Amino acid sequence: MRIQLALLPLTMFAAPAAAAPPQPPVPQLTDPATAERLANVMQALSKAFLDMPVGQVQAAVEGRPATPADKRRTVRDLDPNLDRDLQTQIAQSKPMIEGSMRAMAEAMPAVMKSLHEAQKSIERAAANMPDPTYPKR
Repeated sequence: MRIQLALLPLTMFAAPAAAAPPQPPVPQLTDPATAERLANVMQALSKAFLDMPVGQVQAAVEGRPATPADKRRTVRDLDPNLDRDLQTQIAQSKPMIEGSMRAMAEAMPAVMKSLHEAQKSIERAAANMPDPTYPKR
């Protein structure tokens, strides 16, 4: 009985999925421009990360007061090659991003079908649960 009651909330989450049949993959997943935009976002985020100040944290870890030079130190200052290496890795990851997006687009119909089948199984299980308002004997 407790297990059945625990499954009840799952049927509420699955209900919206039952309303719509499985959909074909989203066209953006197969668009190379999406991978390009994603790589551009990663480059912008990496630049923001490299500009993050860390000198005061380093001084605190070392147990000393932060100097003016510490207050200006960023992640980029810790390793002079870090910026170039990071940008190179991001640029080289574009084909991998495109391949991953293609694989996701190909797998999406099977995933949606499985979710739809799971939702139907949960509905069948929920339909067989006893009514909690039914009087006990």
